[in-house]
Amino acid sequence: MFIATLLCKPGMKALIPSLTQSLMSAWGGRNLIWLAAMEAVEFELLARPKNLWKVWADMQELGVDLIVQPEAGRQKKMLLADMDSTMIEQECIDELAKEAGVGARVSDITARAMNGDLEFEQALRERVGLLKGLTKEIIAKVYQKKITFTPGGEVLVATMRAHKGYTTLVSGGFTDFTRLVAAKLGFHEHRANTLLYANGALNGQIVTPILGRKEKVTALYEITAAQGLNADDVLAVGDGANDLGMLQSAGTGVALHARPTVQNQVSVRVNHGDLTALLYLQGYLKSEFVIPHSV
Repeated sequence: MFIATLLCKPGMKALIPSLTQSLMSAWGGRNLIWLAAMEAVEFELLARPKNLWKVWADMQELGVDLIVQPEAGRQKKMLLADMDSTMIEQECIDELAKEAGVGARVSDITARAMNGDLEFEQALRERVGLLKGLTKEIIAKVYQKKITFTPGGEVLVATMRAHKGYTTLVSGGFTDFTRLVAAKLGFHEHRANTLLYANGALNGQIVTPILGRKEKVTALYEITAAQGLNADDVLAVGDGANDLGMLQSAGTGVALHARPTVQNQVSVRVNHGDLTALLYLQGYLKSEFVIPHSV
């Protein structure tokens, strides 16, 4: 048995009943359930549709995300999330680079690394070298003034925690940011790279080994083992090439507003919804979402 889920950006109300009924009928579906009025809906399918990706493309034009996945085990016990351009809306290293006067150079390297055109570890070393001299005060200012959170993040983490899910932030970025983001959003733990300082300023180097694509996969298996879980229990989300390993290793890997090269290698793609889409994918009703007091 499979579940087809359709969703859109919260507030857009792009899902009209006639659209969903028509698709369900065309695919021989049944048991339609509205998860959120005109924003998220699901129905059962006996088989994966042969024309799925053609219909997916048509739905994208309408501002609608379409996901078809097995029904069994879709509600996960662990969330494994990337940080930059996933749980937050920026790339922290690009924001730091602007402060160091090398913004354009670093953002170009970042874009190519996240697209998979450059080897992540070497690209990170090069970019960190360009940040030499930035002080801890400037880094704190970047977090306070430049970093914004992707809509739905706190609700996603709070709802999964309320259902006994374990939540981990695993980033190729820096612990200077992950410790703050993890605390703000309510993650159980975080892992990232550690910048090195000398006399209160960055010395242009980073602690090794670097947390990159392979290390994110290692983190998935280490954390699941520690929690008595396995990879099938994991819902992973990310946007860049260095996330592909964990997205493909997890029970459900979600490419969130991801680059085309990443989307082409992941079957669960969210381009219009926010982070609450990850709850709809698991079958949660909007009325079941846990809203933290800080939201």
